[in-house]
Amino acid sequence: MSEAHTGSPTEHLLEHVLPWWVSHGLDDAPGVLTGFDNDGHLVTSDRFTWSQGRWAWLCSELADDAAAGRLALDPTEWRSRCRSTVEFLLRFAVRDDGRTVFRTTKEGVPVPDADGAVATSVFADLFVVLGIAGALRTGPEAPAEWLDVAERILATAERSIADRTALSEPYPVPVGFRDLAGPMNLLHASAELLRSAPSTLATGVRDRALATLNRDFLGEDSWVEFRAEPSVSTQTLLARHRTPGHLLELLWMLVLAEETGGLPTDLHRYSGLALRALELAWDREYGGLLRYVDEEGGRPTGRLLGEEPTRYEALVTETWDTKLWWVHADTMVATALLADRTGSHALEEWNTRVRDYTLTTFPSPSGEWLQVRDRRGNPLSTVVALPVKDPFHIIRALILLARLDACVPLEGAAA
Repeated sequence: MSEAHTGSPTEHLLEHVLPWWVSHGLDDAPGVLTGFDNDGHLVTSDRFTWSQGRWAWLCSELADDAAAGRLALDPTEWRSRCRSTVEFLLRFAVRDDGRTVFRTTKEGVPVPDADGAVATSVFADLFVVLGIAGALRTGPEAPAEWLDVAERILATAERSIADRTALSEPYPVPVGFRDLAGPMNLLHASAELLRSAPSTLATGVRDRALATLNRDFLGEDSWVEFRAEPSVSTQTLLARHRTPGHLLELLWMLVLAEETGGLPTDLHRYSGLALRALELAWDREYGGLLRYVDEEGGRPTGRLLGEEPTRYEALVTETWDTKLWWVHADTMVATALLADRTGSHALEEWNTRVRDYTLTTFPSPSGEWLQVRDRRGNPLSTVVALPVKDPFHIIRALILLARLDACVPLEGAAA
């Protein structure tokens, strides 16, 4: 059963979400414990760099808002949490080749996968860049070499995505496709790094990611999640499926990255894409946003790549109608930001609809959110991407929504 929340984003953050993480997710080691199941029971104290980098960035943002008087928190405490998390990652997760260990023990010992590999996700790499970007904003005493490390990881990630050697656990991109997530995460990592320090390298990565997204993935009134190569049928499941929450998350990132960088922003096109995604995703029977849809709406259809589904194809077909916390959190931000920038009444109405559903479905009486729900909104005990309960999307959304509600100018923020 959910606990409806009708207060402001700031109240929900300070009274409901953040206290849960302070009492559950923090211990005597750097970083944050995220090895909880959907019910909030700790099942592992291992550290996933994916989550730790994002936690460091969150701590920096919380410190910034505390220092500005927008949050009743101690900025020194949250800056310290950011820096200690990044120091842990630099010591135990960052490798000399510009990649990162995907998972470590609480003490920092690498945990290999079933094949013995330890560096298996370009997204984990980019989230470490994100954390370093946050740490660079914690004060002038932040070591200058941190920027060098972040640039090395960012450059390595961009090369691997471009030459198709990037690993993307837990869901590898099949041969014959390129995924939206690659340039999307390059965009947000580089934009966040540029918020913290001038960087010719990061500027180039950001601009190339923007060009790729607009050329290969975003149309005037439609988009693709997986871009099929010319030799691959566009009638496969992967080519036909859409992830509306992913697009909506990207749209608010595009606006903030372009505004912060002084670049032109196509708000008309972005708003049209947002409205298209909302129409496709909204569940008219039970409310809320579907995880995956077909390009024409409804259950995803199309041919499989082989006789048996790949891991990702199975994910799409088996979980398309689930309701996920991150989809709704980021859709609240996208609709609020685009409505604010354009004055669109349609997007204002969508923002109200999505907020009402989200804040009456996901908050849990035990604290934080029950993050994974079935189509009817009932809790599901299942793993989504990683076996963790991650604070990132919820806290980030509440920070950004609070700033919008308070009319605080927003700068670029991460994915």
